[in-house]
Amino acid sequence: MTRQQDDHVIVAIHVTNRVKQAGVVQKTLTEFGANIKTRIGLHEATGRAASPNGLILLELVGGKKRCTDIVATLNAIRGVEAKSVVFAHE
Repeated sequence: MTRQQDDHVIVAIHVTNRVKQAGVVQKTLTEFGANIKTRIGLHEATGRAASPNGLILLELVGGKKRCTDIVATLNAIRGVEAKSVVFAHE
């Protein structure tokens, strides 16, 4: 009997004002830390100062409900937009 693979759940988080939202976004990510398998942070760096905008990519584990919860929690933060993509295994 073979074990069915879990779906790949990717969440993209666009932060429009990193200075204002960084703390609350980090708090949220810490709250859901057990469900974050991979985290990649992207922002434009000019060498002088970091961009005010940022993009965070997450690979999540832990079931559909937890994934839905993290996206909803992030979208409730002003200036933050989160979207998910699910790659299902058949």
